[in-house]
Amino acid sequence: MLNTSLCYIDNGTQYLMLHRVKKDHDVNHGKWIGIGGKMKEESPEECMIREVREESGLEVVSWQYRGVLTFLAPPWDSEIIHLFTATETLGVLRECSEGDLQWVDKEKLHCLNLWQGDRIFLRFLLAGEPFFSLKLVYDGDALRQAVKNGVSLPLPEAFQEPF
Repeated sequence: MLNTSLCYIDNGTQYLMLHRVKKDHDVNHGKWIGIGGKMKEESPEECMIREVREESGLEVVSWQYRGVLTFLAPPWDSEIIHLFTATETLGVLRECSEGDLQWVDKEKLHCLNLWQGDRIFLRFLLAGEPFFSLKLVYDGDALRQAVKNGVSLPLPEAFQEPF
């Protein structure tokens, strides 16, 4: 099982999103996600800081560890994703080799091509929910199960609605 980090940089009204369009054979190809990647011999926080620097050119100054995601989407490798938000960065945003970076208004996130499970945890982030664990089980692109803190969540079509 892979260990990864995922960070949503928050400027108050927008999140910095990465449209994954530059790598072939990418589980996230065509999707909009936060910034992150695979852990090396490092802590989740060190991974997040390194990945943000490598993918955006920004240095994270202020962040919060928000949750742990268990992502199961056969045939892709299973992942434990360490989820962060950052509210302060230094530096100048630069081009990313993995996709296109863009600031997106929070109220327009629902218009993006997101994983269905991302719609769930983005709602939690936007609502300021405390640290949580979220298990997401997929069949292809279709979310089949979501379990928050050990409790199954309903899977309504409402995840397509505005946040």
